[in-house]
Amino acid sequence: MTLQARIETLKDRHADLEARIASEDRRPAPDSETMGLLKREKLRLKEEMVRLSERDSH
Repeated sequence: MTLQARIETLKDRHADLEARIASEDRRPAPDSETMGLLKREKLRLKEEMVRLSERDSH
């Protein structure tokens, strides 16, 4: 997998997590543990995308 393809895959997963977070947030009683897990994973993906993007630009 090329670096750009990896970044695109991460973007797709990031968008999926964003949708899952929004869906969980719309529930009458959002599960705070689930929200925390989803948000941490979303942040981890974002950090990896930034790191890979920086590596790609050098």
